[in-house]
Amino acid sequence: MDSGSGLGLARFWLAIVIVASTLAAVTTACDADAASALAASLRARYAAMQDRLADNPFQRPIHLESEERASDQRGDIHAVVDHPFATVSASLGDATHWCDVLILHLNVKYCRPSSDPAQRSLAVQIGRKHAEPLDEARRVALVHRIVASDADYFRIALTAERGPFSTANYTIQLEAIPVDGGKTFIHLSYSYAFGVRARLAMRAYLNTLGAGKVGFSVVDTDPNGKPVFVNDLRGALERNTMRFYMAIEAYLNAMDAPPQEQLDRRLREWFASTERFPLQLHELDQAEYLDLKREEYQRQQLAP
Repeated sequence: MDSGSGLGLARFWLAIVIVASTLAAVTTACDADAASALAASLRARYAAMQDRLADNPFQRPIHLESEERASDQRGDIHAVVDHPFATVSASLGDATHWCDVLILHLNVKYCRPSSDPAQRSLAVQIGRKHAEPLDEARRVALVHRIVASDADYFRIALTAERGPFSTANYTIQLEAIPVDGGKTFIHLSYSYAFGVRARLAMRAYLNTLGAGKVGFSVVDTDPNGKPVFVNDLRGALERNTMRFYMAIEAYLNAMDAPPQEQLDRRLREWFASTERFPLQLHELDQAEYLDLKREEYQRQQLAP
């Protein structure tokens, strides 16, 4: 490794240390000093990750990491999106827009914001990849919080004490800063905790319907020199973290379309994004996905 690469790696890990020491897991509103520290941390990560954003297996400015611990796991995506910071913060700071984001995910069957704007909560139901009645899907009540929001830093959190499959502390967090070229650097974090029951349920799925599925991180090479990708619980975490990121990107990319065309554009873009990585993310063909999601979106508008 040359000195430039070593310096970049050192700066990257320094940024990670800064994250851990500056309220990286904050999910409630923070004061100006805390927000300033969080913004500085994200700027440091952006500076440290230039090489990874420029050269990676995704062939796009995206970097994915994941961590599995004894009782919880977390996936993180850092990426540059081709949208101004003001657009990103205004759109994703509105809780009602998140249902248009989340419903793109194959396993999100329904999402409805609270009728009381003061509650800033979302009723979400998560189920199988195929059509199913809502009473068979698992309900998750997500609370949308704006943690920090100013001219050059934005952070929101979607949290639920109880998640699907007996998970707990179910959390989706997004933070962002403006970067050169009218673009935005974002950090998406997806995490949850699980006990014995949840772990057994997840492993049962991965040993049956989810058998053979892998994530994106390369953990080894086979005798032929081909990459061996992470699997099991961490692989599932990486797949879903990427699906949520692709939903955010598809939502943002469709915003400039006429309102009556935005849903179709979001759906097609999300599907096309997942199909770039068929080994990890392919589940249905395009026609199946579009028909399924159009029906679920219509149900989402009509159901109480």
